[in-house]
Amino acid sequence: MVTCYLRYVIDPYKSEDFEKYAKMWIPLVNKFGGKHHGYFLPHEGANNIAVALFSFPNLTEYEKYRERIKTDTDCQAAFAYAEKTRCIISYERSFMRPVFE
Repeated sequence: MVTCYLRYVIDPYKSEDFEKYAKMWIPLVNKFGGKHHGYFLPHEGANNIAVALFSFPNLTEYEKYRERIKTDTDCQAAFAYAEKTRCIISYERSFMRPVFE
């Protein structure tokens, strides 16, 4: 399994817009074979950092997802919403592997 860790720098004055964007993506990741673990929005501390975590069985499946979202209407609408609202300032993507007992 591979887990994608996304760290966002968001506009704190547009956190409601970012939350709407986040809610758009959770079912989309699941639709394409991933398992979304949720978005985590600022609560205490920094008011401009948000995180998302989602997993795929392997990196190959993640790459298939990345290709499929390029032509999916709902995914394109989510990208357009973020661009229109400018709620995301920047983001970083990292890949993690879980460790269990």
